[in-house]
Amino acid sequence: MVSTVVGAPVERREGLEKVTGSARYAAEHAPPRRVWAWPVPATVARGTVTAVDTAAAMEQPGVLTVLTHRNAPRLAEPDDATLAVLQNPRVPHRGWFVALVVAETLEDARAGAAAVQVSYEPEEHDVSLTMTHPGAYVPEEANGGYPAATEQGDPERAFASSAVQVDADYRVPPLHNHPMEPHASTAQWDGDRLLVHTSSQGSTAVQTVLAGLFRLPEDGVTVVAEHVGGGFGSKGTPRPDVVLAAMAARQTGRPVTLALPRRHMPAVVGHRAPTLHRVRLGAEPDGRLTSLIHEVTTHTSRIKEFTEQAAVPARTMYAAAHLRTVHRVAPLDVPSPSWMRAPGEAPGMYALESAMDELACALGMDPVELRIVNEPETEPHSGKPFSSRHLVECLREGARRFDWAHRAPRTAGPLRIGTGVAAAMYPVLVQPSTASAGACPDGTFLVRINATDIGTGSRTVLAQIAADALGVPLERVRTEVGRSDLPSASLAGGSSGTASWGWAVHEACTRLTARLATHTGPLPPDGLDAHADTAGQADADSPWARHAFGAHFAEVAVDTVTGEVRARRLLGVFAAGHILNARTARSQFVGGMTMGLGMALTEGSTMDAAFGDFTQSDLASYHVPAHADVPDIEVHWIDEDDPHLNPMGSKGIGEIGIVGTAAAIGNAVHHATGTRYRELPLTPDRVRRGAGF
Repeated sequence: MVSTVVGAPVERREGLEKVTGSARYAAEHAPPRRVWAWPVPATVARGTVTAVDTAAAMEQPGVLTVLTHRNAPRLAEPDDATLAVLQNPRVPHRGWFVALVVAETLEDARAGAAAVQVSYEPEEHDVSLTMTHPGAYVPEEANGGYPAATEQGDPERAFASSAVQVDADYRVPPLHNHPMEPHASTAQWDGDRLLVHTSSQGSTAVQTVLAGLFRLPEDGVTVVAEHVGGGFGSKGTPRPDVVLAAMAARQTGRPVTLALPRRHMPAVVGHRAPTLHRVRLGAEPDGRLTSLIHEVTTHTSRIKEFTEQAAVPARTMYAAAHLRTVHRVAPLDVPSPSWMRAPGEAPGMYALESAMDELACALGMDPVELRIVNEPETEPHSGKPFSSRHLVECLREGARRFDWAHRAPRTAGPLRIGTGVAAAMYPVLVQPSTASAGACPDGTFLVRINATDIGTGSRTVLAQIAADALGVPLERVRTEVGRSDLPSASLAGGSSGTASWGWAVHEACTRLTARLATHTGPLPPDGLDAHADTAGQADADSPWARHAFGAHFAEVAVDTVTGEVRARRLLGVFAAGHILNARTARSQFVGGMTMGLGMALTEGSTMDAAFGDFTQSDLASYHVPAHADVPDIEVHWIDEDDPHLNPMGSKGIGEIGIVGTAAAIGNAVHHATGTRYRELPLTPDRVRRGAGF
């Protein structure tokens, strides 16, 4: 029987709260006697704090205390060095927090922070990434646990002997997450018990980290993330705000709220590291790849190794007998990079899909057909069969909807109009989680799981999964999420949330259904419940290569007077298993594509070599797309029946929307202008300079 619950375009359950302003975020929890904190960032790119003069700050109205490395509570050594705040005088990069002012009001704290005088012994620094940086090395693994380098066959020899060759360099600048809700935490102590409201993608992880740092049992820490205003990966791990709030609350004996100023965020909450790509494609005259080589150089900080896995998608996408992928990373005096929506896949597929377009041009071949010709029978790197792979269907359906067969560059006054295409992929990731499901005497059902709703509609889709498994109307199911004292669950990241949590919820509800089937008489006052733990199942090795795929099509107009590029139309067609909620899924796809539009045309950050600082540190200088930038965006999907995923047959959808969008737009700009651009973003000055308008 086909479900009428799963897949339906159900409205978000918390939607009314959000649009009416009654949904409370981390900084909006105001316990009695709550005070505020404001951090003081380092103004040198590398060095040592030699003195902190707090006298002027303490004279400011309302200031209660100033924490420095000399008087801050001592923490246990963290696994993540970015959380060792105010523990020693070392400054690993500009923007590292060197003091924290706590005051009665936000304004008092900010004024106090401005009055703190910090002296440094600066050291020579290096923040400039090049492909030949002498400090670059091949790490053991890239982000996600992938091997940093792989090789099959003899790719160099195969490339040299190929009939048609593409050898091109591509550059993606540093990018910043910038969720609308800045990172914020409100912490309060009750004896040795700690309660924290924080903006996080996973409160279970925050609970574990805080317990370790403050030497507490995990059940002595409660972390609440009821509503989260976005994260895009930057809230996937605990950040300094939650640690500093807890330290300040312990020091003052009062609840403390710390909301990071937006200009501080690029230095302390992670960023997408810049990636320098060299892609070499060798092919026969019919377009079949003989060699695929993707080499990436990126940066990391000196205190924490993070290697953007940008060459990994090349191991999955196309059939090539000879394949090499390599990541090199250079430790620099920069803030620690971290996750940003589709880490690895977003910049890696920009380079690979741009190179595929260049190869199509060199061959005189349709770029859609080039991708279809190189469709692999099994995953090229692992040799595993695909659990499902409908990339060809996505390309053909997208081409039909986009009227691709009649594409041709054209002009309209000063505008040059062109179209482009790119493929997309994202791995299927699933993590173990636990959940409980209860039947209540009033005829309702309660599902409890420490999932996190970061604006994706998790509450709603989990209720749909539960209602489907229980065989009851959706309105009879309630869900509780976002607290560490609920059954533990994985974080909302890697497009793994719904697949991971939904598996546990489905299993708990299935067990509850079986228990109810054998129960006679009325329910006891406490009802009946059932529990599930997917450890050993969700994280079991799979004999299948499991990925979501998609195809992006773009139409752009390039102004020959100003150099401005406007995306006129974007189309995405995706194959991501069963879609569990048509309304929220469409929102996720559109959001990802919009973020890819920003990556292509407006978003970019610059590391100032002299000062060691990101020069674009707010939304005035770092340009995320606004409503006027977002064109007609169409989203469609191909329903896949894949039995090798999870009980719902679903794949993650939160990130694949951004993967490939930038390449499709860049390829469209080439189609319009005849000029190939290999560095993002495609700003007017860069376009005019390259095309010679």
